[in-house]
Amino acid sequence: MAIIETVNLTKKYGELTALDNLNLEIEEGACFGFIGPNGAGKTTTIKILATLLKPTWGEARVDGNVVGYQNPLIRPVIGYVPDFMGAYDDMVVTEYLDFFAACYDIHGSRRRKVVTDVLDLTDLHHKANAEVNSLSRGMSQRLSVARVLLHDPKVLLLDEPASGLDPRARIEIRELLKELRRMGKTIIISSHILHELAELCNMVGIIEQGKLLFSGTVDEIMERANVGQLVQICVEDRVKEAGQMLMQVPGITRVELTRERGEVVLEVLVDTESDTPISELASRLVAQGFRLKSFRPAEVNLETAFMRLTKGLVS
Repeated sequence: MAIIETVNLTKKYGELTALDNLNLEIEEGACFGFIGPNGAGKTTTIKILATLLKPTWGEARVDGNVVGYQNPLIRPVIGYVPDFMGAYDDMVVTEYLDFFAACYDIHGSRRRKVVTDVLDLTDLHHKANAEVNSLSRGMSQRLSVARVLLHDPKVLLLDEPASGLDPRARIEIRELLKELRRMGKTIIISSHILHELAELCNMVGIIEQGKLLFSGTVDEIMERANVGQLVQICVEDRVKEAGQMLMQVPGITRVELTRERGEVVLEVLVDTESDTPISELASRLVAQGFRLKSFRPAEVNLETAFMRLTKGLVS
């Protein structure tokens, strides 16, 4: 059963079309990763589902209720985590959570228990008396998640929750989201950290210029993208020259310079329909006088599929 559904959902700002006839179905208990370039329409979609924006036309339903007409029935069901949180000056973590618990009509001993429970779940007990505005970015994001869990919503709407986090904080947020998924929450998460979405989400949607390009499992996206074979090549010198030479080889669709373990590596994408064997790439480089340090196939991932399916367009 779909707990989130949009039908021809469209949002216009004057002449600008931020969302263009978006059709989505997200099953209850799913973890849906929403990816696309900046300005593609991800935040607009999430804000509409959070009842913060009205669509220009089309319809969005959350748990069977229509956004814009049945918002009072939708809000108890959802928890919305924006990219950045705000708080009153000098408010400490427990006061912040207590305030929002009161907003959800949670009172007395039940409120104290709920606040304690979400602090336990998000591992924030050691920050209970810290001022909210003194928290690190990672701790702030965990507090945002704690806030939306106070009323035990069915649906979590997370807009770039890992944005600006250091690696440790990203891992901690990811593990927290995995736990929430095990609890049966339906999660919609927008992010640019694609490899983490592939690990966390069972469904992914790719949006560009307000239009949904694809929605399905990660495996289905790989098949749709027909991404080909990925090879990582490291040469001793003249790296850029080697990359330029490889781009002239028939069947090579992309060559990018990346850095791994302190070395500059050429990531080469070979079309699946190419007649050029991967082994020939090494032969051509050697024939041109390049000295190979390493030559290895690499895993084709969600980032590769995303680059193949999108053009970097914004609304």
